[in-house]
Amino acid sequence: MIKEGSKVAIHYKLTVEGKVEDSSMQRGPLEYTQGAGQIITGLEKALAGHKAGDKISVDIPAKEAYGEVNPEAKRRIPKTAVNEVHKLKVGDVVGASNGQHSFRAVVSAITEQEVELDFNHPLAGKELHFDVEIVEVK
Repeated sequence: MIKEGSKVAIHYKLTVEGKVEDSSMQRGPLEYTQGAGQIITGLEKALAGHKAGDKISVDIPAKEAYGEVNPEAKRRIPKTAVNEVHKLKVGDVVGASNGQHSFRAVVSAITEQEVELDFNHPLAGKELHFDVEIVEVK
């Protein structure tokens, strides 16, 4: 049975707004330690108490997944500060680093002078649906 400290292996399919966003089926099971914060809170809560062989379907609200959208996590930067800005379009994911910190952001708007970057997780504000098969519990 899955409890705090259990080493767990699961297969999962993640669906968001009716579209499959991710699946472990082509990669092999996801392994994590229950209670270690290695997977989203809502999924960890849903798996607690289950055992190997169980299959569950669960909806995880945004607040127990990647959080609500934070409007303060958007930044406008001058186009002149972005390499190859002419190739960017809304929805593109960009990455960069400044010293020791690296980041990823989604281009959320492009104006004549600026590019708006959204640093929220791409799944922030969304309810997630998981279909999970528990492969192993140690």
